[in-house]
Amino acid sequence: MKLLVTGGAGYVGSVCAAVLAERGHEVVVVDNLSTGNLDAVPPAATFVEGDIKDVAHSLLDGGGFDGVLHFAAQSLVGESVVAPAKYWSGNVVTTLSLLDAMRESGTPRLVFSSTAATYGEPAQTPITESMPTAPTNPYGATKLAIDHAITSYAAAYGLAATSLRYFNVAGAYREFGENRVVETHLIPLVLQTALGQRDKISVFGTDWPTPDGTAVRDYIHVLDLAEAHILALESSAAGAHRIYNLGSGTGFSVKEVIEACTRVTQLPIHIENAPRRAGDPVVLIASSERAVVDLGWTPKFTDLDVIVSDAWTFLKDLGDRSHAAS
Repeated sequence: MKLLVTGGAGYVGSVCAAVLAERGHEVVVVDNLSTGNLDAVPPAATFVEGDIKDVAHSLLDGGGFDGVLHFAAQSLVGESVVAPAKYWSGNVVTTLSLLDAMRESGTPRLVFSSTAATYGEPAQTPITESMPTAPTNPYGATKLAIDHAITSYAAAYGLAATSLRYFNVAGAYREFGENRVVETHLIPLVLQTALGQRDKISVFGTDWPTPDGTAVRDYIHVLDLAEAHILALESSAAGAHRIYNLGSGTGFSVKEVIEACTRVTQLPIHIENAPRRAGDPVVLIASSERAVVDLGWTPKFTDLDVIVSDAWTFLKDLGDRSHAAS
């Protein structure tokens, strides 16, 4: 298939683009490089630099694309609270431009990279797709608005669409991994602390009602996530918009993540205990049962040490490449 991957110079998008190219698909990556990295674009992919809202129509019109995998987004929760205009424009307006370009060009398939932030603070876990959506920040709200738009486009225009809602993505695949200027995810933050790039890692709350007192989260390996996107693309049906939660089905506490990072790196990691952050749920674990049944998807890399080890290898190699370049 000929596929357009938006945000393919970013973390998840680059891994997915790489796997698609390895499997023989013709991949075109579009990214404005505002948060992505040019060296993350797979060599086998064709790269187009630009904003989706500016180039979607010219790319898709007459391009013979079989589908779109849409990863491009503004995705910092804290920033979305103080700069919501950036998120409503960058996420919703941009995606509407993409949807219209797909409709006008007859591009039939879409896989949308959504988020579990659409659920807000769920009353129970594991979180299923039937639970109410009540996002607590503009980032989650924009992703939910896009999901609603996709549902209507599928019903009215026959789009074959799938939204994948996932939690904490981690790990790496070969030379493709997490490399952001503004990092907010726990595993890379802990590993950066081990490398001496950060002075400490803050643990927000040690008195949660969990076995070790720290909050629990679901971590999914980026390669498992890429596989889910491909399965969703291949099994999509015209006129239907399917929504799936994705996770490992296992929760790990903040303390367990830090312990795993210590085992893998064999380096000291300075920890600072801090008060709980307002709005942080105690446990977030996804139920992926619907994806398992419908897509035949089963996560393969669920061992926390494996996830951390892959991320660690990528970060060390990234540092070596940076030193060599300088």
